[in-house]
Amino acid sequence: MRRFFVPVIGLSATFAVSHVASAQSRAPIFNPTALTAQQQLSREIYKELVEINTGVETGNITTAAVAMAARFKAAGIAEADIFVGGPRPEKHNVVARIRGKGGPNAPKPLLLLAHIDVVEALKADWSPDLDPFVFTERDGYYYGRGTADDKAMASIFVANVYRMKREGFVPDRDIIIALTADEESGPANGVDWLLKNHKELVDAALVINEGGGGTLRDGKPLFNSVQATEKITTNFTLRVTNKGGHSSVPRDDNAITSLSDALSKVGRYKFAIQLNDVTRAFFTQTAALEEPAMGKAMKALVANPADKAAIAVVTADPKYNSMLRTTCVATELKGGHATNALPQLAEANVNCRVYPTQTAPQVQAELAKAIGDTTVQVIIRSQRPASPPSALLPELMQNVARITKELWGEMPIIPTMSTGATDSRFFRALGVPAFGVSGLFSDPTVDARAHGRDERMGIKSYYEGQEFLYRLTKALSANVVAQ
Repeated sequence: MRRFFVPVIGLSATFAVSHVASAQSRAPIFNPTALTAQQQLSREIYKELVEINTGVETGNITTAAVAMAARFKAAGIAEADIFVGGPRPEKHNVVARIRGKGGPNAPKPLLLLAHIDVVEALKADWSPDLDPFVFTERDGYYYGRGTADDKAMASIFVANVYRMKREGFVPDRDIIIALTADEESGPANGVDWLLKNHKELVDAALVINEGGGGTLRDGKPLFNSVQATEKITTNFTLRVTNKGGHSSVPRDDNAITSLSDALSKVGRYKFAIQLNDVTRAFFTQTAALEEPAMGKAMKALVANPADKAAIAVVTADPKYNSMLRTTCVATELKGGHATNALPQLAEANVNCRVYPTQTAPQVQAELAKAIGDTTVQVIIRSQRPASPPSALLPELMQNVARITKELWGEMPIIPTMSTGATDSRFFRALGVPAFGVSGLFSDPTVDARAHGRDERMGIKSYYEGQEFLYRLTKALSANVVAQ
């Protein structure tokens, strides 16, 4: 079923002029020479989180969960409203609740969601003067594993609890903060576990999570984005088996050769172009901000998804290409058992990011057809369930637009589809609106380092994002009418 999306707020043909004029009249949130007491607290929490190794395979997420539970208690949340638990001793979540005004007609809670596990990182893989688990400040950035994904939002949520409690803020609805385990493809996803075992702890009407954020160009804010849907992660195994034999007597049906041929075909294969309500809005509005040739191609593509010339221009950019079609890429490879024997088995993992309108069996059939070799098995190894996109709620979009304007001036608020995966999918599958929105701005040409070498977060962006999320949290939890 197609979901309707309200028009995106804030697009203006006079963006550049209005943004500059508006920005000049605003007091800066961040002073590089002197952090406020609230910002200093946030920095301390951020540093504490980054320096706890919560690697999804070798780290201990429970250590971070317990540390943040202590922070929640110190901020003034009652111990009875703090929960620490999870599927495995080293895979615990922490969930805390700020109690609202209550009453029989109280609206359901707002959930602030962030994961505290991180992708593995080795010091040897980073620059010599950086350690992934040492919080390092340098050249206007905070460096460390998780600084962008996702300990910035986690630390901000925790620090903002102190501020709201200090101010005596009592929301109309409860505010739940859930910092969770194993979002990064770990074996024991924290959100999944909470929903199956303690759903009452995270039962909410609205979820704010990672997946969105602001885009910088030449150091200046260009647009803010709201993630409302995401692609579906599916892993396929390509497998070729053979009776083997002595390498001195080769045959045409070599398992490794057959697998190599299949992988070459997969690598070259292009899935069909697709658009949905979110990506159509994304390309329509991003076109106004892009270079003329790219902007023209985006508009043409939205008007006619079969326009080959437009497709060629837009898909030349890898990030745009990944938003327009299912993508599949080989990520692991194994085969053979001896240097002097014909291989009896050759396998590869192919990681696909499936467009929300497609299913894993459909992609499986398409890959098998593209390979065109019945000796190559295409097996669904793991798949995540599809979840519908979240309709862009006016209460969310209007507040995002207003707060964005307050902090950075007039600019577009653009819906987006994540090509990666987030834990929002679990809530969308239950019909709970979930959105990626952070107010954390970065330049995708230089700052796209999550999961990679020298991950970092702009210091100015971090504190501006903190203020954005503070104002958004209060806006979405005050003056709320029960549905």
